[in-house]
Amino acid sequence: MSQVYRRNVDEPDEVIEVERARSEITSLGGVTLSHDIQEPGWRWAEHVGPVVGTGWCETHHVGYVLKGHMRMLMKDGTEFDLRPGDLMDIPAGHDGWVLGDEPCEMLIWMGGKTWLSPLHTLKERVLVTLLFTDIVDSTGLASRLGDQRWTDLLASHDQRIADAVDRYRGQMVKLTGDGVLAVFDGAARAIRCAMACQQVAKDLDLNIRAAVHTGEVELAGDEIHGLAVHEASRMMSQAEPGEVLVSDFTKVFAADSELQFEDKGKVELRGLDEPMRLHSVSN
Repeated sequence: MSQVYRRNVDEPDEVIEVERARSEITSLGGVTLSHDIQEPGWRWAEHVGPVVGTGWCETHHVGYVLKGHMRMLMKDGTEFDLRPGDLMDIPAGHDGWVLGDEPCEMLIWMGGKTWLSPLHTLKERVLVTLLFTDIVDSTGLASRLGDQRWTDLLASHDQRIADAVDRYRGQMVKLTGDGVLAVFDGAARAIRCAMACQQVAKDLDLNIRAAVHTGEVELAGDEIHGLAVHEASRMMSQAEPGEVLVSDFTKVFAADSELQFEDKGKVELRGLDEPMRLHSVSN
């Protein structure tokens, strides 16, 4: 896949909307930029605070004001205004509201997405594609390398895998100690990310196994729950070193992707009542 050198913020990867506010989020080269628009009459304490259950916005924002006029109130009582041309560095613990009859527009490169993340504390079920990865024989490798070399290697692995997840527009859920759990809103991108993770491992002289599965999960803060998570984890335990296993459901969603698969048949997975048909990515 060729390298992407430019993106246009008018074609965002993701749009998040709440009452009187909108964030258009675009990522490139490991940097995420949010174009935030708050309409006249919008106030964090009125339109977001009651929903997320916190009295103050607890996200650190760094950005640039394009249009409009906003007043900020810090927990310590400090007030100041933001106007077009202002660079801003607003620590966590603040309220803000739009003044006047013009929308306030900002470009945010720190905290642009996470200011709405508390909304995910509300339980919500969504359909996602999950990616699990795992370093093969990580315990033995750590013993052979020693603590410092293993720590350095694992840090490099974690960062490069996180970069791959971001490149394929996934969301990192957590590091598992010797692997990752990430979610995607597209099956083919999740599979291609798994393949990219395999290449990352090869570049580091590591071997990983991976599983990709599509199912409904429950969002709870920064975590996800549900049967699909357990199914994906059990799938990964069945993968051979260097293999990406894909569930039958995920294969259906990726039917137009030109990816190729080898049918592994129905496989019994520990702790699950019914066997699952699995496929190995072959290209």
